[in-house]
Amino acid sequence: QVQFVESGGGLVQPGGSLRLSCTASGSLFSFNPMGWYRQAPGKQRELVAQITTGDHTNYADSVKGRFTISRDNTENTVYLLMNSLKPEDTAVYYCNGHLGLADYWGQGTQVTVSS
Repeated sequence: QVQFVESGGGLVQPGGSLRLSCTASGSLFSFNPMGWYRQAPGKQRELVAQITTGDHTNYADSVKGRFTISRDNTENTVYLLMNSLKPEDTAVYYCNGHLGLADYWGQGTQVTVSS
């Protein structure tokens, strides 16, 4: 079974940037789509961005123009570049991969945007 490991979270000031990485223990090629979700305290988990095997992307309205999702199948890694971060972006960010009828999740990485 493929496992996902996220990294790159941390504390950043408003307006700053972070790049999250999600590396799979096996091939990422068949997962379609791959995505990033986030969950803030007291809120439901929500979709942030998705990318298909054909590199088609989809973003939540709240992050359009600020976040960019990409995938590198040769490195089995999906990235989320986050620019112009806001305090409301504070959450645990989870990597997700959809394969057949199943969804696979990473353990999450904390992103905190605060001055």
